[in-house]
Amino acid sequence: MTGRVPRPAGHLIGSYGLPALTVLLVLVFSLALPRTFPTLDTADSILSTQSIPAVLALAAMVPIVTGAFDLSLGYGLGLAHVLVLKLIVDEGWPWPLACLAVVVGGGAAGVLNGVVVEFGRIDSFIATLGTGSMMYAISGWVTGGSRIVPGPQGLPPAFTGLYDSRFLGLPVPAFYVLAVAAVLWLVLERLPVGRYLYVVGSNPRAAELVGIRTRTCTVYAFTAAGLLVGVAGVLLAAQQQQGNPSVGLDYLLPAFTGALLGSTAIRPGRPNVLGTVVAVAVLAVGLTGIGQLGADFWTVPLFYGATLLIAVGLAGYASRRRLRAGPGLPPGPPEPAEGGAA
Repeated sequence: MTGRVPRPAGHLIGSYGLPALTVLLVLVFSLALPRTFPTLDTADSILSTQSIPAVLALAAMVPIVTGAFDLSLGYGLGLAHVLVLKLIVDEGWPWPLACLAVVVGGGAAGVLNGVVVEFGRIDSFIATLGTGSMMYAISGWVTGGSRIVPGPQGLPPAFTGLYDSRFLGLPVPAFYVLAVAAVLWLVLERLPVGRYLYVVGSNPRAAELVGIRTRTCTVYAFTAAGLLVGVAGVLLAAQQQQGNPSVGLDYLLPAFTGALLGSTAIRPGRPNVLGTVVAVAVLAVGLTGIGQLGADFWTVPLFYGATLLIAVGLAGYASRRRLRAGPGLPPGPPEPAEGGAA
């Protein structure tokens, strides 16, 4: 009778250490800041302000699943949010049509990234940095180098309500993140296309040998990232209520920090949706607590930079450990007893 092999303590720590760290940080900041941190206002602030970084981190995660990186995310976010406001404020489009057009445009930009990377045979770092620079140039051309500011009548209340509204007593952007995470989890963990993406990321040659269309899968991943960037751009426009062509760059580092740190949790060594959401929560709690302690403005990039380095190191270690152990297997089979049957 073969029993279930118990998971080693190191695996449990790697899988659930980040959620435990989140709880620990909440407890520490609650004890240090009992009047300001453990409040509904703080929870609302985290859920609303971190919705855009969370969506963008999930967008960054999808190409990472296939072993690629999309450095155009920040530039695409800036372009998406100024285009929404340009269409609504200057062109007079109905806001639902403007939002739909920008999300579809984000998907088209993702297709372009995937085609350049896979069919142009250009490294994803270089390719997406080039397309991102082009997006930044388009943002400057659309805005003329200045901000897009609505007139005295402002923006349609229904549009700004995409970010400001509440549902079941919680900020509605939190439910956008929940919906995006649920869809990505379903696709990556339960559908064949998700398994294909993971195989392409872990061993492209083996994927080709078993008949997986690796190029097509990578284009799919970049397309999904582009669509999510479009969604994040709409939310950013509803939040900011004015167009700033350079604002998207501030979100690039948090997005990759969340995506890479997330690959060290829940399923260590493998980019995954739940780990990314937990990583964003850790970063949000840490930054909120540091801010309430009165830290200077330069601590934010310092925090993100240090966390990114730690995340890359831990992700690499977890990936090497997972390869040594094999997928879903213990680190090694027990040695047969001497003289036992073969």
